[in-house]
Amino acid sequence: MSEKHLTYADSGVDITKEEKTVKTLIEKLSYVRKGIGAPLTGIGHYAGLLDFGEYALALTTDGVGSKVLIANEMQRWNTVGIDCIAMNVNDLLAIGAEPVAFVDYLALEKHEEGFAAQIGEGLVKGAEISRMSIVGGETATLPEIIKGFDLAGTCLGIVRKDEIVEGEKVRVGDVIVGVPSTGVHSNGYTLVRKIIEESKYSYHDPCPYDNSKMIGDELLTPTRIYIEILDVLKACEVHGLAHITGSGLLKLRRVTKLGFDFYDPLEPQDIFKFLQKEGGVEDLEMYRTFNMGMGFLVILPEKDAAKAAEITGGKIVGKIVESGIRVKDLVIE
Repeated sequence: MSEKHLTYADSGVDITKEEKTVKTLIEKLSYVRKGIGAPLTGIGHYAGLLDFGEYALALTTDGVGSKVLIANEMQRWNTVGIDCIAMNVNDLLAIGAEPVAFVDYLALEKHEEGFAAQIGEGLVKGAEISRMSIVGGETATLPEIIKGFDLAGTCLGIVRKDEIVEGEKVRVGDVIVGVPSTGVHSNGYTLVRKIIEESKYSYHDPCPYDNSKMIGDELLTPTRIYIEILDVLKACEVHGLAHITGSGLLKLRRVTKLGFDFYDPLEPQDIFKFLQKEGGVEDLEMYRTFNMGMGFLVILPEKDAAKAAEITGGKIVGKIVESGIRVKDLVIE
């Protein structure tokens, strides 16, 4: 274990300050459209919902973040398109919406041969998994602003109003099914990069736990797209859904004010154990920053838990309690 105890804030991302900035921004967004297209929810859930008759249109927007810097280091960009789509689609799924269309935004410092083809390769793969169309986008060359590139996008989904999942049905005693992630996904990479930069390793070194792949390639493993959640919604009585991204389990406050007791969490993948050891990161900080092996949660009555676990490849990891967020003996909040 490293003598250092690195935190997300040490690496340059202070979650508390970020939340304050977001709150300040939202306070200024006062105009609200009336009639068709009027918002059905306030800002702050996984997706924005708009009135569209018997349906709601759902919108999300997100990007790949500083994971793109590792793609640049490895000179491999064919997976970050999947990440871009995944971060948006998974947020749509977390309110019960089906993704239907996507637009991307690619900002570049300069144009290089073969780069755009690799970006497109990832985007089309993500769209295929999500069963949706990419209907457009924008490319901007901004050498005075962008160093390297940035990739983001916006996703449109649709859901019947009576099938929206916002978490209001979550009750004490509901079961939590944890669905595995594919690793770090696309969050916490500012801390990830800080850990690697201050360690004895480089991105081109073999993984200590798997010499068949380099650390950089392991960190470029694309974010899982949880499209099978749509099958869970058809087969089960779902009370709540959560996409575990930046700030880890703290995002669960979007779903319910009730508590979460993860008495049998999924085992974090080896990449998390490696990062924690090399950065001397404390357990609490890990669960407040990363998904720690659980990329998505389904909250539902016990009678449907086994079916949800079978569909998603997950397992029962906990239950809903009166208050707090706890992982075994670790109090997250």
